[in-house]
Amino acid sequence: MAMSNDVPHPYSIEVEPLTKPEGHFGWTLRRSGKLIERSDRAYRSEEKAREAALEAADRDSKPGAGVGRR
Repeated sequence: MAMSNDVPHPYSIEVEPLTKPEGHFGWTLRRSGKLIERSDRAYRSEEKAREAALEAADRDSKPGAGVGRR
């Protein structure tokens, strides 16, 4: 299943290089400016990190995704 690179409203994604391991990337997902999730692993490319963040946004947007979370 191909995913668009467009971030769905009201989400924003930040992909940033990590200091350790050098040359890897991490991501942060926000909904309306509020932190929702951060990557817990390092990605070898900015593109792979962005894809993982888009998947997290997709999971979070599903009905019942926030049930039991704070």
